Amino acid sequence: MTIRDLEIFVAVAETGGIGTAAKKLYISQPTVSHAISQIEKGYHVKLFERLSKKMLITATGEEFLQYAHHSLNHFKNMEHFLYHASEQQTIHIGASLTVGGFFLTDMISGFEQEHPHLRVRVYIDNTKKIVRQLLDGSLDIAVLEGDTLSAETVTEVVYEDKMVLICGKEHPFANRSSIRLQELKNADCVLREEGSGTRDFLIRLTEKQGIPIVEKWVCHSSDAILNIVSAGQGVSIISEAIAAHEPRVVQIPLEDAVMTRKFRIVYHKDKFISSALKEFITETRSYFHKVQL
Repeated sequence: MTIRDLEIFVAVAETGGIGTAAKKLYISQPTVSHAISQIEKGYHVKLFERLSKKMLITATGEEFLQYAHHSLNHFKNMEHFLYHASEQQTIHIGASLTVGGFFLTDMISGFEQEHPHLRVRVYIDNTKKIVRQLLDGSLDIAVLEGDTLSAETVTEVVYEDKMVLICGKEHPFANRSSIRLQELKNADCVLREEGSGTRDFLIRLTEKQGIPIVEKWVCHSSDAILNIVSAGQGVSIISEAIAAHEPRVVQIPLEDAVMTRKFRIVYHKDKFISSALKEFITETRSYFHKVQL
């Protein structure tokens, strides 16, 4: 079986027909039919049910499709490396908003100074979107907050981030030395958008105890949360490292809640870890170890 055979199989699986697959690949229909037939005969399997002009993929075909996608991605990565081996290498790094917007700036600067032969491209978005880009191969690696919820990724904890409850200086909680989690019942809250690790932390914290909250504001950045909370529009939970630099908000300890979460290095389980990525992983571990001390 060749790489071209895999490409033909994937095209038929994705288009559902011999003719459409042939057009997509700019080859003849007999060539497509022959390739599929040879795979099925050679391995004694049935990849498609032929119904009228449609090709309906079988359960065996569905599982084989996953292998085919992974094999083609590896081949493309190998070709990309060979084509650009003589050029400067580029690492595409993803980061969730808290990690990328606050923690990674100094680390990336130091990494580039130590490795001038490498180019770095950083993409910042919420955790859910970054994981999606890791899975489709758009990104090589990421540093994320919260849980990644995908069996297709490998993760390594590199940092324990302390979270804090914040409110404005005129809020009823502002003069309290601490509060209990139950006191957040029906409280106006300022949350990040769906897919954010920071949002998930607050939702899990309250839902686990059956505490309803009011999602009064939903926004896309920590800066927006700080501005809205400082204006007295509700409470929120964010990274202590970010809240510490904002004098307009008050931090209130929660007596009965574990207020920590993990930062993780994340990459696709089938990702080839090049020497450049190994260097980045090592530098990331070292950086967050120093920050934690």
